[in-house]
Amino acid sequence: MDTKVLPTELNLHQKSRVLEIAYDNGARFKLPCEYLRVYSPSAEVRGHTPDQAKLQIGKEHVNIKDMQQIGSYAVKIIFDDGHQSGLYDWQYLYKLGRAWQPLWLDYLQRLETAGRSRTAPDPFEELQARDEAPSFIPPLEKMTEPS
Repeated sequence: MDTKVLPTELNLHQKSRVLEIAYDNGARFKLPCEYLRVYSPSAEVRGHTPDQAKLQIGKEHVNIKDMQQIGSYAVKIIFDDGHQSGLYDWQYLYKLGRAWQPLWLDYLQRLETAGRSRTAPDPFEELQARDEAPSFIPPLEKMTEPS
């Protein structure tokens, strides 16, 4: 069911450093720029194999400088730290939105294992403090099938 979802809205909130994405099945995600940056799909970040992945450190204040739609399947995100490789296809962004909690916790654990820490408030906790849910996935019976 989730394999062919398409975005209906893509809004960058630069002040709060959050990319908001709505999908045609009713799902809606608020993804902090830091989260998007540390989970960049680029080979520079992910490597060509999992053991080549590079832990991203010091990205707490990164923001999105620009976005460019690539065909009808992806967006290229240009971050203000100069990172601009890797295409975020709609399904990958959906996965990041749907699995934000385990992915974020995994990132925090990897930082801790590396003896590193973040120097800013948790962006997902900030969202929740503003009564903004990082993700909304409608119940199955209310989801509309993508066209």
